[in-house]
Amino acid sequence: MSSAKQDAIRDRIETELADPLSALGLDIEAVEITPAGKRRVLRIAVDKDGGVTLDDVADATREVNRVLDEESDVMGEHPYTLEVTSRGVDRPLTLPRHWRRNADRLVKVTLTDGDAVTGRIGASDDERVTLDVDGTDRELAYTEVAKALVQIEFNRKHAPEDEEDEDA
Repeated sequence: MSSAKQDAIRDRIETELADPLSALGLDIEAVEITPAGKRRVLRIAVDKDGGVTLDDVADATREVNRVLDEESDVMGEHPYTLEVTSRGVDRPLTLPRHWRRNADRLVKVTLTDGDAVTGRIGASDDERVTLDVDGTDRELAYTEVAKALVQIEFNRKHAPEDEEDEDA
């Protein structure tokens, strides 16, 4: 299948699913179609404020199946396997909602000028984010960000106010 045709199918699927998944409180993060032998794999990543639960994935899967059954010409006659998943932690932060949903997480940001900065995500809006970099707030416009990835923290220390609460 040509790349242009595959892009058209992916765009149509995203258009058909946007409203039904939005009604479930979910945003479509990615639609991927990959060949797998004689079949194709249709992978749809969803996300929402507060994170996606297994119940959300199950609800989304039912809704995607319903829409694709009603719009049977979307995927054509070739068989496919559907996978509905949540957005992985290794996905770059590219939209304002990604920053909002990852508030208080540690992020490594590569800036458009080539510099890199690591800090904790604070306040964010539709145009900028504030990072706590070693105790100092640094405001960045999204236009300054070339790439941003959430960092995995296995041994995150509690904030000082958490320790005070434990002593009380």
